[in-house]
Amino acid sequence: MTVRVLLVEDQALVRAGFRMVIDSQPDLTVVGEAGDGLAGVREARRLRPDVIVMDVRMPILDGIEATRRVLAAPEPPKVLVLTTYDLDEHALAAIRAGASGFLLKDAPPEDMLAAVRTVHAGDAVLAASTTRRLLDRLSPGLDPAAERLVGGLTEREREVLVEMAKGWSNAEIADRLVVATGTVKTHVSSVLAKLGVRDRVRAVITAYEAGLVKPGERT
Repeated sequence: MTVRVLLVEDQALVRAGFRMVIDSQPDLTVVGEAGDGLAGVREARRLRPDVIVMDVRMPILDGIEATRRVLAAPEPPKVLVLTTYDLDEHALAAIRAGASGFLLKDAPPEDMLAAVRTVHAGDAVLAASTTRRLLDRLSPGLDPAAERLVGGLTEREREVLVEMAKGWSNAEIADRLVVATGTVKTHVSSVLAKLGVRDRVRAVITAYEAGLVKPGERT
């Protein structure tokens, strides 16, 4: 199965570079491009891609609002947001708008390819060290609503959520907690359901908002 990708980025040269990298892979193909957020929303509706690579700062309509509009449609694609260090707060806003992850624009090509595949598979881009650093810098203040949601988790589910927030994969969490990978998957599904979120990104944000995880906690 080939993953169909839409590029939404206002710099033509950057789009060309992304297209070249993505189209070099046998399982990925760029089906369209857009130079601003509004055009991106239109192209998403017309082309129905699997994944959108979305810049944050663009003319006419920014990537945050474009993400919100795209994901409001029935059976929406996954959205991978591009950001830079000086735009961290915008990246977090895009995640809250429903994006499945964010990636630094200067990340190596292999990281971008891995991110596209990851979000298409239904997971979120959290494991990269750059993403963990961004979450550390963006850790919000305590949110009573998030604390209530986390309070509804079992002790084991909270342990799994903490490990997720540290960027570990299911297999790594299984090793760290000395349980089967299938057991971790079950716990992750339960965590997502109880928190009312659809992927790991929003689960981790909830963990930060509830104070379950604090900046710098990686061991």
